[in-house]
Order: sequence, then structure tokens, then C-alpha cells
Amino acid sequence: NSWGADDMLRIRLGDTAVMVTAVSKTKPSASQFMPLVVDYRQKAAAAGRIPTNYLRRELGSTDKEILTSRVIDRSIRPLFPGGYFYDTQILCNLLAVDGVNDPDVLAINGASAALALSDIPWNGPIGAVRVGLVDGETIINPTRKQMSSSALNLVVAGAPQNQVVMLEATAENILQQDFCHAIKVGVKHTQQIIQGIQQLVKEQGVAKRTVQKLFVAPEEIVECISRDEAINKIRLETEEQLKEKFPEAEPYEIMESFSVVSKDIFRNLVLNEYKRCDGRDLTSLRDIKCEVNMFKMLHGSALFQRGQTQVLCTVTFDSLESSVKSDLISTAVRYVYLWCYFPPYATNEIGKVTGMNRRELGHGALAERALKPVIPQDFPFTIRVTSEVLESNGSSSMASACGGSLALMDAGVPVSSAVAGVAIGLITKCSLEKGDIEDYRLLTDILGIEDYYGDMDFKMAGTNKGVTALQVDLKLPGIPIKIVMEAIQQATAAKREILQIMNQTLAKPRPNRKESGPVVETIHVPLSKRLRFVGPGAYNLKKLQAKTGVTVSQLDEETYSVFAPTPSAMHEAREFIHEICKDDQEVNLEFGAVYTATITEIRDSGVMVKLYPNMTPVLLHNSQLDQRKIKHPSVLGLEVGQEIQVKYFGRDPTDGRMRLSRKILQSPATTVLKTLTDKNSIVLGGTVPQSSTSSQ
Repeated sequence: NSWGADDMLRIRLGDTAVMVTAVSKTKPSASQFMPLVVDYRQKAAAAGRIPTNYLRRELGSTDKEILTSRVIDRSIRPLFPGGYFYDTQILCNLLAVDGVNDPDVLAINGASAALALSDIPWNGPIGAVRVGLVDGETIINPTRKQMSSSALNLVVAGAPQNQVVMLEATAENILQQDFCHAIKVGVKHTQQIIQGIQQLVKEQGVAKRTVQKLFVAPEEIVECISRDEAINKIRLETEEQLKEKFPEAEPYEIMESFSVVSKDIFRNLVLNEYKRCDGRDLTSLRDIKCEVNMFKMLHGSALFQRGQTQVLCTVTFDSLESSVKSDLISTAVRYVYLWCYFPPYATNEIGKVTGMNRRELGHGALAERALKPVIPQDFPFTIRVTSEVLESNGSSSMASACGGSLALMDAGVPVSSAVAGVAIGLITKCSLEKGDIEDYRLLTDILGIEDYYGDMDFKMAGTNKGVTALQVDLKLPGIPIKIVMEAIQQATAAKREILQIMNQTLAKPRPNRKESGPVVETIHVPLSKRLRFVGPGAYNLKKLQAKTGVTVSQLDEETYSVFAPTPSAMHEAREFIHEICKDDQEVNLEFGAVYTATITEIRDSGVMVKLYPNMTPVLLHNSQLDQRKIKHPSVLGLEVGQEIQVKYFGRDPTDGRMRLSRKILQSPATTVLKTLTDKNSIVLGGTVPQSSTSSQ
């Protein structure tokens, strides 16, 4: 349809459905890169829900939507032709979700099919699967229930001939051999999806459009740039000389020609001489420096520097109630957060500091996935780790994982093991005829320029034992599994070397959290005291939280949890609670016993009485004052201060009010008078009050 999308496709798995559209302009853009935009959107209606905001509609993109969009982008971008600078947009709308099958992998396959069936130039298709590991068994596209007990969450995007295009994984510190096996199984199953899409393309008879122009560097300009110029002269001087020699050339052609020569020199140095631009060999790490406990008042802090990449990580504890549900589609609750801040000064630039952008969100999510598996699930606080990138020249996300691990141990979080991460790069030499890889070199701990001129950004994090996170981005349309396996092996060796350096600074978590850290205590509040403790309209709780800064949450009918950001705040909270409850102490009363009560107030409906001096008065209703029906207590000659005998019948199970009766004592039954002695009250620290004794 000339008035609609280049291609529109609906894809289903179970009852989960995603609609994917692909549109690409026929006129080139002014951009000097591939202007591809991928947007994945989750509509609340897909889950049968209505957004809870004021407008009752979807607002900005959620973290889940942005991260899924990035995964789709990283899967399809490498397969666009070089120099295809035409505005292209992929939109993935979630139509329905069944709560069993996750829609993110479905969206990747939908985008692949939509591009393959369109006339947009694209060297696909690709296929994507999710791989789980449950009880040692590898499962392809596991259900959400299976994923809840899976030790691995691996997304594999593959190309024809068992090529790998994209990898993204979170693992519960699984062994390297299990991880490698899961990748191989995942790639194998992607081939079935690819064959299905290829068959669909064949049936539809799709023809790709003829591109007006691919933006590549002209050979005559490239040949004019010598090795000496590329190395010894700055870009602006070289470009000015080229403009004089090629006055009709477009500005992009001049700049791209310079980049082609620079890239060629850089890559040949690695391929032929096994040398890198900073003088290291292919497997060497940059110099690493670590420091912890940077600021005494913070719950935890660490500085991690690797070459010209430097991050400052901090840890903050808060109450479990401060964790939030991600979105309406996902039912998971996050108790660990890691945010990565990437200010412009980190790369010696000037820029506007705004909210979290996609890059920061992606970097933080990767580092969070690396650290979360080693944090105990029963940790009593919500953990927020921040990573401030002070300087960046390669793999700031892996530096954030290293710094975050040190900061967690500095804060006294009992992590099961330290975590380190490293980025592996790839330089390839491809045949001119078939485009197959003839030769390649893997680079450990890559620089920014090695990422820019290289073919792969392979980020892996884990412990000495196994793997916790992986993210692989390629600029090639696919690489053999063999290279992936070698990269994992090289990353494992580098990871262990980094951990040895980190252990010299802090080898294990501190035995105790800092004195300035938060405190959690439980309070036992008898049902009869709940109204007094909470106050009308929760007034007392609101006042307690506003005055002391603590957070109070109810665990069960008689138990409350109090979170205080500091020990001093908890001390203030204790004093406040004792203050509001000090006049409401009581003894444990015996059911059916007779007690002496003092009248404190005469009301139309009855009399207010106390059984002991510091008790909150309770109402003895007219119906319980006498065998006869009365309308006012005065007819019985009752006065304030008068002592009367009452019988105790426990408490109302609904509101905890004390049930007393004077009327029942007018019957001929024998009564036993009880005298009150011991007292107890609301107990802090989680100890349930013991029963007190009464004397006769």
C-alpha cells in the first residue's frame, strides 16, 4: 500500500501478539549515519488493564519499553547495507499478552519478518529465541512461570548459517560450559525461524527497492590520502587539502574518506603487527586502580579506574516499600536498582544535562543484571547503586559493574562473590568476493576508538565461578559461534585477572554495615492498641513518619515494621511511640473475672470507666448497667469518681474494644473479684508480650 507502511505484520506466540511495521524513506537524510529508530510500546489494554495515571492513558516510554527497543535495534541494525542513510522506523505495538509468553523476543522476530517482506534494503532475515536453564535443562522460549525458576535468561539473535548477530543474557552465576552450551542451542533454534521467514519471502515474491545512493567513500579520494597524512596531520588540515583537490566532492565524502583510511591503518596494525594504538598486546588490560569508603556518610562507595575510564559508585539502602513494580505488563518487583549517569564532561564535551537517556538506561541495566545475582534475596533493604562516570574511554558499563561490586561490599551487603566485567573487541578481515571472515583478532579491554573502528563490543561480567551478564553488539551481519566461544574464554581470563586486582583493595564484604546506615525493627501492637498506635485517619503514623523520617509498614494484624534511615531516627521514633502510647498501658485481663472500675465521665449512652489509672477510658453502655432498661445513667445514682464492680468478657474481635458488664453481676451467680497488678504495653523489637499474672 503506497499510502501505508512499507510492511505491516502481526506475529503471535500462544495468545501474545505483537504488530510490527517498517517504514523507510526513499530520499536520503542529511545524517552521516544510519538513521534507524526502533520503538517498542506496551499498551495497558494488551494486559486488560487501564493506566492508573490521571489521564488514564499511556504517557512516556517505560524502562522496559526502552530496553526492549534497544535489543531490537541491536539485532537488526548490523544487517542494513553500509552507507544506507535513509530514515527508517520500526514500530512494535503489543496487541495482547497472555501472561505466559514474553513479547520481547516475539517483537525481534516480527521486526525481522517485516523488513524481510518489505522492499527496504536489508540483508536479513534473522531469528531470535530466549533460552532458559531450569534444573540443568536447556529450554527454548520458556514460559514466564519457567523463567521464574530459570538460572539463565539468554536472548539469542542469529543469522543464516549459524551466525550470531546479537546476545543478551542474565545468569545466576552459571558455569562457563553451561553458558556456552546454551548459546549453541539457541543459535541452532534460530535457524528454524529464519527458514520460516525465508519461505514466506519466497511465497510473497518480494523485490527490494533500488537505492538512489549509498554513502560510501570514493576510491579516488581514499587513494589520495597517504599513511603519513592520516597519522601525522589532524583531520581539519587533511580535509582542507582534499577540498582543494576535489572541489566537487560532498563534505560527507571527504570526511568518510578520511575515516576509511584511519580505520584501515588502525585495523591493519592489529591484524598484521598484533599491536594496538596504545601499545598494549591483544590480551593486556589497562592499569586498574580501586578505592573504597570514599565518603564516610554514604552507606557504601567505591572508585574504579581502568585506563581513562573512571567511575564513582555509591550504595544507598532504603525500605522494601520504596521498590516499585516496573509496569502493568510485568508483575516483577525490583529490589535492586543501578543507575548509570554519563555526563558530557566524561568525554571532554559540553552538553545539556537532562533526564535519563537511552544510553544511560542501557548501561545501568547491564551493570544491574551483572550484580543482582550475587545479592541475597532476603536482604532487608531496597538497594540503589549509582554509577557516576567521571571519565570514559571504553566500557563504562563494565567499569560500573566492577565499581558497584566494590561499593556493595563496602556497604556490608553479604554478596556471594565479587563481580567484575570486561569488554572484548573484534577486528576482522573479510574476503572481497563472499564477505566471509578470513582472519580476525580478539582484543581484551577495548578503548573507545577500538569500539568505533572495530566490529564487535562483547561485554561479559561474572564472578570467579561463572557468568552473571552478557551483552554482545556487532557491526557485522553475523559471526561464527567459534569466535563467540573464543571471546567468552578470553573474557573469562581477563575477568579473573581484574578480580585479583579488586581483591587487593577489598576481598570480601564488610562484616557490619556502617553506623550511619539504616535500621529496621519490628513492633508488636496488640489488636486492642492498634487504634491508639495508628491514630484517627492514621494521624499518629503520618506524624511519626513526618517528624522522624521513618517508614512504617504493617506486616500482619499485630506486627509493624519500622525502617529508619539512621540509628538516631530510630531512637526518635522509639521516643515518639512511647510518648503516644505511655498512657495506654494495661494488664492482661482474665476472661469472666470481676474488676473494680472507676467512673470518669457520665454520658447519655452510658458511663466511661477505667479499670486502672493509666488506662484509656472505655464505654460501659446503658444496656450493661442494670437488669432494667434505662435511658440515662443518672437514674441509677451513678457519679464521676464512683467505683463499681464490672465483669470482663474479652474484646470485640472486629475493633478490639473491651467488653464489660455490670448487669450480669446482679444475677445470683457467685463472682470472684480480681485485683490488677502487672502491666505491659506496645513492644519494640519484635518480641510478643508474655501473659501477666493476676492475683485474687
